[in-house]
Amino acid sequence: MKPFTALLGVAAGTHTADQLALATLPLTATLMLGAGPDTLGLLVAAQSAAWLLVSLPAGAWVDRLPRRRLLIVALSLGLAASIAAVIAAATGITFLLGVAAFAGASGTVVFVLTSVSLLPSLVPADGLPRSNARLELVRAVVSLAAPFIAGLLAQHLSPTWGYALAAFGAALALACALALPKGAAPTGAASRPSFVQAIRAGAEFVLRHELLRGISLCAICWNFAFFALLAIWAPLALGPLHLDPVHMGLAQSAYGAGLILGALIAPVSSRQLPPFATLIFGPGVSVIAALFFLMAPSSYGSAGGGFVLAAIGHFLVGFGPMLWLICQTTVRQLVTPAPLMGRVNATVQTAIYGVRPLGALAGGLVAAQAGLQGALILIAVAFALSTLVIVLSPLARLRVMPAAA
Repeated sequence: MKPFTALLGVAAGTHTADQLALATLPLTATLMLGAGPDTLGLLVAAQSAAWLLVSLPAGAWVDRLPRRRLLIVALSLGLAASIAAVIAAATGITFLLGVAAFAGASGTVVFVLTSVSLLPSLVPADGLPRSNARLELVRAVVSLAAPFIAGLLAQHLSPTWGYALAAFGAALALACALALPKGAAPTGAASRPSFVQAIRAGAEFVLRHELLRGISLCAICWNFAFFALLAIWAPLALGPLHLDPVHMGLAQSAYGAGLILGALIAPVSSRQLPPFATLIFGPGVSVIAALFFLMAPSSYGSAGGGFVLAAIGHFLVGFGPMLWLICQTTVRQLVTPAPLMGRVNATVQTAIYGVRPLGALAGGLVAAQAGLQGALILIAVAFALSTLVIVLSPLARLRVMPAAA
């Protein structure tokens, strides 16, 4: 099996496990554990906390350890987490469900960092946009199917079946990781400063680089809004929108449709449009999506209007940001020196995903105290800030891709 093909297989299995766990968690908490918005916010925060707590040390591991071995350990952890989640749901232990969510996400963190850092050694620089798009297309397809499948299983069987399928995806990823040749790991020994110094070197590079700094600030605002939205989606769908679990999952699946279309268009748009246009469009269209979510509750009863508006909102949140993600991933792969690749990606990933627990907590708390409309206003403001960051940064003047470092 070719290394990139094996990497695609690992991506398919890992994202299947991750997206199913992401979609199954709120259904399990709401339908089986009776969790309210505040408890649900805590559980989503636990799932997303791995991106905050694990990313920086994982970046140093990626630059130090054989990447195949690192993937095998991480994906084994993901498999164990899926099994633990089934046990937690069956026994009603909320704390164990949170631990399993954190452990499973930790395996995903290591995979994402390893794949992004490994890819520039597998393909030429001019092939990065297409290869990044193929990897993201895998995630997009899974994101389209996972919420609907999780909702269908929850309505007709049990939410725990979503975790069972997640375990299957983790096992598939592990098998593909074992098929990666050992030569796919870094061949040279990485420099060995102290662990803290190694992490700090990556963070300092990002802070000094004006393009990476702008990407990180935009990502902080956008992901805060996205996970606030994720935390309140189940109460919004099952409450004011009066959706059953199947239609809730179907509306959320529009997010995956947006991701797929974005990943398919990205290779073409990267050739036809200057980078700054894509980098502004991604967060900008998210503001429009937030407006659709704000209008959805008032459209309940008008021939499924609430469902339609929510589905459009999910689609837009997937489509524009997918174009942005592929573009900014290519930018940071090009501007980062190879010896720093793992740590720089870890720093940016911490900015992109590390704010997720804060967004989930904020969404749940605001919804509990000020209502779901108050939380949706918070989400719209955060999406607007992510767009403003790009407009005011040097990224808004990036007319061609930077030269490879």
